Amino acid sequence: MKTNKKLFAAINYPDDLRKLEISELRTVCEEVREFIIDSVSKTGGHLGAGLGTVELAVALHYVFNTPRDKIIWDVGHQAYPHKLLTGRKNRFHTLRQFEGLSGFCKRKESEYDVFGAGHASTSISASLGIATARDFDKEDYRVVAVIGDGAMTGGMVYEAMNNCGLLRRDMTVILNDNNMSIDKNVWAFANYFSELIASPVYNRFRNNVWELTGKFDELGDRLRQFAARLEGSLKSVITPGMLFEALGFRYIGPVNGHNIVKLVHILKEIKSLKGPILLHVITEKGKGYKPAEQHSQKLHGVTPFDKVTGKSSRKPNGKPAYTAVFGQALVDQVRRDPRVVGITAAMPDGTGLNLLKEQFPDHYFDVGIAEQHAVTFAGGLATENKIPVVAIYSTFLQRAFDQIIHDIALQNLHVVFALDRGGLVGADGPTHHGSFDLSYLRLIPNMVIMAPKDEQELRDMLHTAILYEKGPVALRYPRGEGTGMALRTHDVELEIGKGEILEDGKDIAILAIGLMVQNSLEAADKLRAMGIDALVANMRFAKPLDEDLLRDMFRRFHTVITVEDNAVIGGFGSAVSEFMVRENIQDARLTTLGLPDKFIDQGSVGELQASLGLDPDGIAQTAAVLLHVEIDKEIVRA
Repeated sequence: MKTNKKLFAAINYPDDLRKLEISELRTVCEEVREFIIDSVSKTGGHLGAGLGTVELAVALHYVFNTPRDKIIWDVGHQAYPHKLLTGRKNRFHTLRQFEGLSGFCKRKESEYDVFGAGHASTSISASLGIATARDFDKEDYRVVAVIGDGAMTGGMVYEAMNNCGLLRRDMTVILNDNNMSIDKNVWAFANYFSELIASPVYNRFRNNVWELTGKFDELGDRLRQFAARLEGSLKSVITPGMLFEALGFRYIGPVNGHNIVKLVHILKEIKSLKGPILLHVITEKGKGYKPAEQHSQKLHGVTPFDKVTGKSSRKPNGKPAYTAVFGQALVDQVRRDPRVVGITAAMPDGTGLNLLKEQFPDHYFDVGIAEQHAVTFAGGLATENKIPVVAIYSTFLQRAFDQIIHDIALQNLHVVFALDRGGLVGADGPTHHGSFDLSYLRLIPNMVIMAPKDEQELRDMLHTAILYEKGPVALRYPRGEGTGMALRTHDVELEIGKGEILEDGKDIAILAIGLMVQNSLEAADKLRAMGIDALVANMRFAKPLDEDLLRDMFRRFHTVITVEDNAVIGGFGSAVSEFMVRENIQDARLTTLGLPDKFIDQGSVGELQASLGLDPDGIAQTAAVLLHVEIDKEIVRA
């Protein structure tokens, strides 16, 4: 793809874009697409979705008077072209990096980012709220929501659309239909869309009528007008237009989302229409970059890669990811007990359930971006002697909080929750950090909560959770690679609510859970070099606590530290503090290390841990300060 790059180089904001002739926009799109490929190949990020929305973003900012007119992007994977056109081109090399640009829309980052979102299906609700506020204030601007067809699997969308039809606010919803979310859609309508648009019957009807009427002069024009009305009527019956019209929207489309000139003309016409409008745009995820077009997920999320081949430039170190370990462990559990089934919410690869899909497809269920349904669906399965394992990212399971309480825990159903991406996740930032799971799950009666220190313990915990039939169980584990340890040939059932002492000591006790166990062991090595003898315990369970172990710790130690990569408010350390109150322990001092009461921005996990004092150096420094020992900086940094 070769261009002179003169047009995009002069565009920093939409006002610059709107100075161009419509005939120049195709070149702008080519240059934006090339810029995204070049930049993301160095930083990594969400590639395929943004490549598919280049023409749409350019057309929207060309036609609408942004930022006065409001464009709300669902999720943000598809908004990279929007970022480039709205003042962030020169900082795009910092994308998803520590103190750099967010990978999602973010209100504090730009006035053009009207509504932030890292979770899908929110844009129509937010847009209706904005349009309603506009009408309250008797202002005059347009509101546009851009939502992918993958996000249409979320039930919140239909709640919002139903309310749009009732309130009748002037707003436009653009359905960006690429037949993909992260992976292939599991939306029933998605197949309907793609099959219909490609239907030989439908297209033969359209082409034959246009060819025939073109042979007549004045009569032909009138026949074409009639045929257009007939085509519109036909589409309203045999396309999803019927559904959207029933919800109160005026349906327009489907149209080619890569024809920039046609998009501009259509958007200009829509701009003056009243009431809720839905424009159905067909795009191709990964458009314009052959490696993405040929990839199963259209290179949705990528690490830095070779621009020519599209292959990752990161060299594997041989350590398996926790996600892969979990995926294989679940397959092994299904093989052991055929009652076990796996459920994912549109994330088969992200949760490791792709392995279950391949080997035991009858035991695999993808419900789409519908976490609430996933949990209650699991509850129904559990009532009929099935053992559902609900594998959802920690941050996404927050969306089903009521269902966990009302539909699972209240009825004490045996549902296993596998929370991938527990703790800090890195470049995706605050919308994806699993910062709150220990807190929001711990307050729920009947819930057992555990977190493994390594990949073997992850397997053991899944095995334990499936064997535990007294109620719901949650296990949370981090994103990224494990320790690389050799795995046993068999899994072990753990005693519920029991931890273990990994290293004994006499000066201070460090009680850690999950990923923080490894950091605490490294911290203990640094402390030992400074003459401090630290005990390190792998607590394993945030609920129930190992109260016998805790009593022993507070009997033996005056200074105790808890370490977790969860919010300190309501988390594991908070549970230990509550235990001290219940036991009336007054002659010991507790310090809780964890995530502070704020949202943590993006960065590598190592950078974020260091900035929060949760890396081995930070834990060691805290222990030394508490014991009034002078910190040896050479040892701490080693």
